[in-house]
Amino acid sequence: MEEKLKQLFKECTKELEKIGIEILDNKKVGKIDISISKRNNQRYGCCIQEDPDKTHKTIIKIRKHKIIKYEKFNIHHIEISPWVMQLNDNIIKNTIMHELIHCIPYCNNHGAEFKKYANYINSKLGYNISRIGNKKLDYEKSNLEYSEDNLYKYKVLCTVCGQEFYRKRLNKNFTRKYRCSKCGGKFKIFQLY
Repeated sequence: MEEKLKQLFKECTKELEKIGIEILDNKKVGKIDISISKRNNQRYGCCIQEDPDKTHKTIIKIRKHKIIKYEKFNIHHIEISPWVMQLNDNIIKNTIMHELIHCIPYCNNHGAEFKKYANYINSKLGYNISRIGNKKLDYEKSNLEYSEDNLYKYKVLCTVCGQEFYRKRLNKNFTRKYRCSKCGGKFKIFQLY
């Protein structure tokens, strides 16, 4: 799986160079490495940035506070979630392209500069890079069964009226602090995975 990711990464960087974006230029962009995330995240991928370039520093004043914001970093670690690697290659490449845009200076967030590069790549290379992905649609495109069961870690059940709901995270004192809004009954918690 790691080898497949490296191959798709090479394909993406070659495509970007064909349209004039020199993503592997260490002086302009910085050093980029890619790997499969060790954690099973809900997100598609992330770009972790290190070693900020002090020449690309902006200071923002908000009332009495000063916020230092760096627009260029010298080291970028792209992590792709393991579940994304089960999808079609074009969806994986779309995710890689999204994260590669974050490596470009002034594209740390999903602001105007990010959108400019995303629109340019979409129009020149036929990608569908957006700020967020649609898991259900991507699973359907990959001919895989989509299940929302893996979105939640806990099932909460009222012991009196049987009302149930799901949560990703729970407070450790949840059953002592909260009661059912319908009947005032106590909750029982089931861990799904």
